[in-house]
Amino acid sequence: MDFALDQTQREIAELAARILDRTSEQTAAEGWRALVDGGLLGLALPEQWGGDGLGLCEVGVVLTEVGRRAVPAPVLATLALGALPLARHGTQQQQEAFLPRVVKEGLVLTAALHEPSEPLPVRPRTIARRVGDHFVVTGTKVNVPYADRADRVLVPVTIPDAGTGLLIVDTLAPGVSVIAAPSSGHEPHHRLALDGVTVPDSALVGGRCDGAAVRDLYQVAVVAAALTADGLLAGALALTAEHVTIRRQFGRPLATLQAVSQQIADVYVISRTLHLAAWSACWRLAEGRDPGPDPAVAAYWVAEQLRPAIAACHHLHGGLGLDRSYPLHRFSAAAAELSRFVGGPERELELLGDELFGEREN
Repeated sequence: MDFALDQTQREIAELAARILDRTSEQTAAEGWRALVDGGLLGLALPEQWGGDGLGLCEVGVVLTEVGRRAVPAPVLATLALGALPLARHGTQQQQEAFLPRVVKEGLVLTAALHEPSEPLPVRPRTIARRVGDHFVVTGTKVNVPYADRADRVLVPVTIPDAGTGLLIVDTLAPGVSVIAAPSSGHEPHHRLALDGVTVPDSALVGGRCDGAAVRDLYQVAVVAAALTADGLLAGALALTAEHVTIRRQFGRPLATLQAVSQQIADVYVISRTLHLAAWSACWRLAEGRDPGPDPAVAAYWVAEQLRPAIAACHHLHGGLGLDRSYPLHRFSAAAAELSRFVGGPERELELLGDELFGEREN
């Protein structure tokens, strides 16, 4: 397959690059407002809600540019974890309540994908019991990005005697606790404790509890993370290539030394493989095809190869790679967070085994 960007996607990439390149001179709020004013948050959202009606691939272009600069902004959280799941599965009422605000106001959304010791659980331990015309939700979620800034959190839950569903939870509702958690990166992550939180029936995404919305959320989330990682590694590789070209040792550029050229070639191979895996999975989801093992393959490369590849970039920078005033540290911090976000390499290998050889017996 040829995953080269088309004309529209190239123009989106150029626009995103121009806006993101200015964020180093802006506050976080100013940078976010610039993304909103540039129309980047509405690319894949329906036109009836103020969006452009494009698709996941166009969001992927923006996420790649965000990763290429290691910009700490809630783009992945708001689009891949909030707005896109609502656009793909939400009811008319749910879409009307939130999507226009994402497009016009930059409303921040996120999702609580992980539970303690269980990333992206198929059967969440968070329970939503139906009581009359509402649900009562109890459980704990971890590693929730931007939960302190989000207006709503999409929470996968198990509904006894019904199935698995996705609830839209107000972060300010009684019984919701948002607790800051340690993070290796520059983006905030939180623990979300839900203690008897009352959620109306109308907050069940799509009004269904057949697990489809949860499965799709997980797939879109890991593919979005892989697209961000694709840009992240490309950005780190560009910094490193520039450094070894300019820096001289033994009277010649570092890039001409065989050991250096071999190491940077290894990073390049990883970068291209991650790019192919991420965009293959993205294309399948965008086209409505069964993605098969592609999301798990992309997530595995993020979890297993991204951090070592960026560590090699640090090594090729020598002492400069340890300088916190040099931008490379942002890339390694973001890589650690993305590796944790997709659930780690062991989980992805298990998912690949399930996909290729059938689910394991419990």
